[in-house]
This record gives sequence, C-alpha cells and structure tokens, in this order.
Amino acid sequence: MIAKTSEIRFKVGLNDKNVPLDIKWSATDSKNNELRDCKSIMVSIWDANQKETLRIDLWTNEMTTDEMHSQYFQSLLSMTESYVKATGNPHAMEDMKAFAKELARKTADWEEGK
Repeated sequence: MIAKTSEIRFKVGLNDKNVPLDIKWSATDSKNNELRDCKSIMVSIWDANQKETLRIDLWTNEMTTDEMHSQYFQSLLSMTESYVKATGNPHAMEDMKAFAKELARKTADWEEGK
C-alpha cells in the first residue's frame, strides 16, 4: 500500500540544436519546493520489462571540465555505496574506491599533459 507519493521534476531549456542551456530541478519532498538551478543531471532508471538500464545524461555548456570530473567521481562512489547497501557485496566498496582513486590520478595526469 502506497502511503504517499513524491515527485522529482526537471526542466531543461534547450537551444535550437537541442543542447541544454539551462537545467532546473525541484522535488515535492524538498524544504524548498521551487525550481533550483543545476548544471547537469545524470539519471539512471531500471526498466524491469526490458531488463536494462535507461540513462539521461544532460549538462549545460557552463559545466566546467573540473566540475564534470568531480560529479563523475562522486557519482561512481555514491553508486557503489548504494550497491553495497543493497547487495551486501563485501568487495565492491574497497575495489571501487581503489579504482576511483587510480582513475582520478590518471585523469589529473592527463589534464596536466594537455
């Protein structure tokens, strides 16, 4: 029995080539129910009928490369925390943290070499 519902909303302003120029979001359970600015969204949805993950990845041209690196690495670790919590897999957190740390180091080296 569903006791309550909540809604998360994204509003994306696009240019004439469908490139996001402005992204806003709101959530009905948030203290601030107004649309708030953001530079990117990464949404992952599990389609139980198709048995596959559907993704929505959008970012504005104002999103810097450094911000994208930070969001990506934080998202990797956050997804791993959720995965460990849901499955109890004892190896995932340690291995993913090591992977993320090594990838961050390689990314920093790559950025410096550009």
